[in-house]
Amino acid sequence: MTLGATDLIVDNIYGGSRKGNASDDPLPSLLGVDSGAGFRHLGKRPGLNTLKLLVLKTGFNNPDWPDYLDYDTGLFTYYGDNQKPGNDLHNTPRHGNQILKNLFDARHTYTPYEHFPPILIFCSTGVYRDVRFLGLAVPGAASLGPDDDLVAIWRTGGISDQRFQNYRAIFSILNVPTVTRTWIADIQNGNATTSPHAPKAWLDWIRNRKYVPLHAPRSIEVRKKSEQLPNTEDERRIISLIYNQYRENPYKFEKCAAEIGRLMLHQNFPYELTRPWRDGGRDAIGIFQIGRGPSGIDVEFALEAKCYAPQSGVGVKELSRLISRLRHRQFGIFVTTSFLATQAYEELKADKHPVVVISGGDIARLLRERIGDIKNITQWLEKLD
Repeated sequence: MTLGATDLIVDNIYGGSRKGNASDDPLPSLLGVDSGAGFRHLGKRPGLNTLKLLVLKTGFNNPDWPDYLDYDTGLFTYYGDNQKPGNDLHNTPRHGNQILKNLFDARHTYTPYEHFPPILIFCSTGVYRDVRFLGLAVPGAASLGPDDDLVAIWRTGGISDQRFQNYRAIFSILNVPTVTRTWIADIQNGNATTSPHAPKAWLDWIRNRKYVPLHAPRSIEVRKKSEQLPNTEDERRIISLIYNQYRENPYKFEKCAAEIGRLMLHQNFPYELTRPWRDGGRDAIGIFQIGRGPSGIDVEFALEAKCYAPQSGVGVKELSRLISRLRHRQFGIFVTTSFLATQAYEELKADKHPVVVISGGDIARLLRERIGDIKNITQWLEKLD
């Protein structure tokens, strides 16, 4: 069956030719869009009333702009196309950031649409120009407000370290396992919302802003060593930077670990570092707030930090010290530049201890996403001392 006649099935791979040039791109044949960019479209951009279809393609390999799909929640983080200094936030060649703004402005109005462009997400596979279909998406998420789902972030770049802005956008991948060819044909004819083949989950969002995300939680909770460690050269550089910064004085890593915990939990919680000779298995203690204002509740936590060489795993003994010090209704945060050994991880999960594990790979990916490139991370570390 030719590409132009196939359905889109989540996680299926679609390949083109093998000529080693732009003709290898399967997306033009698959959907009728153009080739060679992250933003692809049918119709006239950037207005939503003239766009028939929007295709977002990511490689998941840009360390400065780390697109990310959270399979557990179905949330897809996508960075806009103003990725170098020199342009206004919305003045980009393919109008990608203006399209994002229009999408999210529409997301926060509750008027049903007679026309709205379906958004299809693809990622590169690394084989020629083959792509994997990640799903049908809509802007925003049920848990995010207008200040959270589309954010203009500042970065520096270029020879003279110019400051510039780009968008970080959050989309929800809908629970639509198959986008049928019959609906794609109607989309191409400008009849996306009136088509009898339009998926119910998509129409529910169009009409009522109801989110039905594709949740795909892990069937195995114990992460392997390879899943806990950095898996790209850029991530390995980041964790090596942190390890080399603190390996001669691991006690200084405790403050860094607490700040990493803040980034991971998305909260600027108060904490206090314990004295090295009286920590009792806890390097810091703090308060995490659930809810906001008078209706919120405070939950205590204890944090343990281990600055180990990336290939030196953390065993049962080190983890047990933290678990044994957790009081009733407390939870733990275990931060390490390495990984949690299999036996320790299995015991942690089997006994259902309330401990958040932040491994070396988690640290690298978190800092890359929240702080930026290696230069920004270096400056961030310097400010902690």
